[in-house]
Order: sequence, then structure tokens, then C-alpha cells
Amino acid sequence: MKRLVIAFTILLVAAGLAYAKNYEMTKKAGEYTVLVTIDKNPPVTGKNNVAVGIKDAAGKDVIDATVAIDYGMPAMPGMPAMNYKADARLKDKRYVATVDFSMSGPWSVSVKITRVGKTQSVKLNVDVK
Repeated sequence: MKRLVIAFTILLVAAGLAYAKNYEMTKKAGEYTVLVTIDKNPPVTGKNNVAVGIKDAAGKDVIDATVAIDYGMPAMPGMPAMNYKADARLKDKRYVATVDFSMSGPWSVSVKITRVGKTQSVKLNVDVK
């Protein structure tokens, strides 16, 4: 019976790790504080939902910007560079988009925020599984 309880506990811990918290990263882009959230942690090959929350210097949500997500993987032996773009749309004070990572490995992601004629960007690297 004791082994069954231990096995069940291990199973619950493993399931909890498999459904861990979203991938989140907060960075500064000029006067903005940007929170990038990906619905899978780590991001996976295929479609991943991205949400971008933007706050101005006063801590207010920015809801009048244009947000684009550029993502890509550098060229490797036998493979050309891959570059993609996803335009984000405003939903509940966050900008949402779907990115489609075509293969596992290191990807660079750039969130470009355009507001009042000025563009700021946040760059991050993700390891896609």
C-alpha cells in the first residue's frame, strides 16, 4: 500500500510539472514595461499562443499601439534561415497572436511596439521543444 501511495504522489508531481505555468518574461522597451506570455512552457513545435501586456511609465495599460511579433531561427548547415511575422490584435488589454514554430531549437522573438509614430522592441530567445 505504501508503494502505491508513493507511486501516486510521484504521478501527481509529474503531472503538475507537465502542466506548469506559462512561459513569462518581463522586459523594458524604452518607457514601456512589456510582459510576454507564451501559453506553453517550454514553447513547443507548432502553434503557441502569445499575449503581450504593455504598461506605460505611469503603469497604465497601453491599448492604442500596433504590435507585431517577428520570430525566426538563424541559418544552420543544410538549412536556410527562417523568419516569420505575426500581427497581434488587442483583446482584454493585451495583444494576442499565434506563432507557429516549425521546428525545435533556439528561436529569437522580437516584439515590436509602434505607438505615436515611434517603435520600441523587446527581444527574447526561446528554446522550442
